[in-house]
Amino acid sequence: MNLLYPVAGFAVGTIVGLTGVGGGSLMTPLLVLLFGVNPSVAVGTDLLYASITKAGGTLAHSLKGTVDWTITRTLAMGSLPAAALTLWLVHQYFPGGLGGASKLISFALGIALLLTALSLVLRKKLQAFAQKHAPSAPDPRRTFWLTVLAGAVLGVLVSISSVGAGALGVTVLFFLYPALPAHRIVGSDIAHAVPLTLVAGLGHWWLGSINWLLLGSLLIGSLPGIWLGSHISAKVPEKVLRPILAGMLVLIGTKLIAAY
Repeated sequence: MNLLYPVAGFAVGTIVGLTGVGGGSLMTPLLVLLFGVNPSVAVGTDLLYASITKAGGTLAHSLKGTVDWTITRTLAMGSLPAAALTLWLVHQYFPGGLGGASKLISFALGIALLLTALSLVLRKKLQAFAQKHAPSAPDPRRTFWLTVLAGAVLGVLVSISSVGAGALGVTVLFFLYPALPAHRIVGSDIAHAVPLTLVAGLGHWWLGSINWLLLGSLLIGSLPGIWLGSHISAKVPEKVLRPILAGMLVLIGTKLIAAY
């Protein structure tokens, strides 16, 4: 076992505990750029890593009553089939399957990181805009189908890049449910990320792009890191952390896109 893997897991876990964001956004590019892991293996391993780590967050939010399970189920109606179908199409029709799509995966990862950085920086402005322009009487049927569509888009993005279930999912929900309190949006998004990353991760396992030793090594470091980050998060200003994290994502995303 490479001892740097638990160290990387601890670092990313601490950032996740501090900000609530950064699992897939940092772990996958870290594995690709720093450790030279094949992009498809990095994405697949990170997906199962995310499903395990976010399960604890879902339990915590569920006990607090901050999960809207109707929204979670509606998102999953679009995301789970989209994730499975995306992996099947890439495996069947892309030359070399997932392994041959490494450059495409790196490019998709770069785009997803830039979008995540943008959503981090503009989150409060986007939330205020959504609340200001929200219709007085939203159409439940329209909101339902837009939520299913948003889930499908997230399913495609997450299955290819492992990024999108966090910051991007929250941003979309702010627009679809502007009257919903922020803590319920975050809780619902985390709850949705668990089945999505699990299904996508199992799909990668079926296609042979999971490194189990790597997964175990990352978890050894990340679980105590998340615990530490969550305990010190109140002492570190969010307005300082989020721009730093967004800047890191822009640099990493640009590097991945430039290498395409």
